[in-house]
Amino acid sequence: MSASAELSGEARASGSRVPDFFIIGHAKSGTTALYEMLRRHPQIFMSDVKEPRFFAPDLRTGSARLDGGKAPLTLEDYLALFTNAASGQRVGEASPQYIRSREAARLIADIQPAARIIAVLREPASFLRSMHLQMLQAYIETEKDLGRALAREPERRHAREVEHLPVPQGLMYAEHVHYTEQLRRYHEVFPPEQVLVLIYDDFRADNEGTVRRVLRFLEVDDSDPIEVKEANPTVSVRSPRMYELVRSVYMGRGRSGRVVKAGIKTLTPRRLRHRALAAQVRMQWARPAAPDAQLMHELRARFKGEVVALSEYLNRDLVTLWGYDSIV
Repeated sequence: MSASAELSGEARASGSRVPDFFIIGHAKSGTTALYEMLRRHPQIFMSDVKEPRFFAPDLRTGSARLDGGKAPLTLEDYLALFTNAASGQRVGEASPQYIRSREAARLIADIQPAARIIAVLREPASFLRSMHLQMLQAYIETEKDLGRALAREPERRHAREVEHLPVPQGLMYAEHVHYTEQLRRYHEVFPPEQVLVLIYDDFRADNEGTVRRVLRFLEVDDSDPIEVKEANPTVSVRSPRMYELVRSVYMGRGRSGRVVKAGIKTLTPRRLRHRALAAQVRMQWARPAAPDAQLMHELRARFKGEVVALSEYLNRDLVTLWGYDSIV
């Protein structure tokens, strides 16, 4: 029996609620804001853990645990996230990583063939820029220049594949931009009426209208007032020198970083340590500077083929919407 069949059988035997819908999409593409707005709807229940990532086992190995250990690793723990859902509520979760996973679509379809899938896509160059800033903010990325970070991908891929070093998946930026292939995995296991593809630009331009479209897709009441919410705004390093100091303490790297971290752990209660560190981290971030125009042009030239293919796949002119019509 396959692992997916075992999961499906175990879920049915438990009698637990399995999610009715899944929000997928890339980081910094509005998935968190959509999650926050949907979970306020009385007919919807979403897990308190925003990114369970349970159905993406292929992305776990070598990835940093950004969830503080909250993401469930067993089906029992995963299903426990939804035990408080009322019988008449639609149950959902939001794990952007599912769009990159090569296993998630099949695993979700096996356990919940009636699932609704909501995918959010963003223009590649702006997506990668925002993602790079998020990786810096999370102390995963060490290269503060996006161009140099992209240039390091072959080195990082070699370290991961040949030397078997735990290089976080998030640092392989270009590997995220395979939109058509990613969507096709879901269309192969779900009928088209169960997959809703949203474009980030539409969501930004009309939060309320987009959310109402999602509510209709989920077949719940879309007439109630909607609280517009922005989550995870893009930020940049305010003070590079202080950033490096806080980062070294946070990660416990370097002799001084290890010594300071050990001293803090000895003298300060765990809760206060985390609050103080979080406050220091927030102080290091400000609104980002304007993107490097030359680099953004190069990225758009690099990914124009993907945007053309996606436009044809979705039968929508994203080439013009995202400004790729001027890219030769």
